[in-house]
Parts: sequence; C-alpha cells; structure tokens
Amino acid sequence: MLPITGTTTAASAGRWRRNKPHGAELPDKVILRLKRDRHISNRTELTRLQRKFEAIMKDVRRLEGSGERQATVVSLACGLAGTVFMGGSTFTVTAATPIVWLCAVLAVPGFTLWGAAYPLYRYVRKRRTRDVQPLVEGKLDEMYEACEKASRLLEA
Repeated sequence: MLPITGTTTAASAGRWRRNKPHGAELPDKVILRLKRDRHISNRTELTRLQRKFEAIMKDVRRLEGSGERQATVVSLACGLAGTVFMGGSTFTVTAATPIVWLCAVLAVPGFTLWGAAYPLYRYVRKRRTRDVQPLVEGKLDEMYEACEKASRLLEA
C-alpha cells in the first residue's frame, strides 16, 4: 500500500509535487509522499470551480438515483395493493359464512398485482432512466466546462 498525504481534486490535479524521501528507502517498497503547492494563483476561482464540480456531481448522483426510487415506490405500492386484495380474499373465505365466489374474485387481482410488481419496477426504472439521461448529460457537460476552466487557470 502506498501512503499518500493530502487529497486530490479535479481543480487541484497536477498541482502536487514530490517530496524528497525521508529515512531509509526499502528496496521492495515504494513510499510516495506528496505535498500540495500552496502558492496557486487564482486560488479563490479554483475553489469556486471545485465547489461547482462537487455540486454538479451531487446532482448527477441524485438524478441517477431518482429512477430507482420512483420504481421502488411504484412496485411496493403495487405489491401492497395485491396484499390488500389477498387479505380481503382470505377474510371472505374464513368468515362465519364463507363466500367462495368473492374469495376467487378478490384473489385474481391480488395474484395479478403481486406478479406485476417486478415487471412494473423494471418498466418504471427504464422509463425514468431514459427521461433523466438528457439532464445527466447536461450536468456532465457543465462539469466538463468547469474542469476545463480550472485546467486553464492552473496552466496560467
């Protein structure tokens, strides 16, 4: 494992320099110590771009997860509705005077809703992902522009 001090970000990439080795060098191991360059010009603009990058990444994660959440809610609601029908079916057959025909009538939509929950989940997730994809692409373009600006500032 390589011990590394400091962290790298999109805005600060390329602004690290290697320190001189401390102590004895081991022949079969490499120790890499990095020190951040503290004399960066345009530091406030780079910090702003870094925060913008991180906010965009947060938005992208939120957008990508929205399809999963919506599909889960829809499929759980479908399964719960099926459970309500099956409960009604069970109670009609266990009543003091069983109503078998009503039991069968309530069981059919119950089983149908249970069976439809997973295909409905896949359909909603696929549709939501398709709808969100252009928004994600736009956010990734924004992120690319922020990285390009940061790169130009670091080269200046």
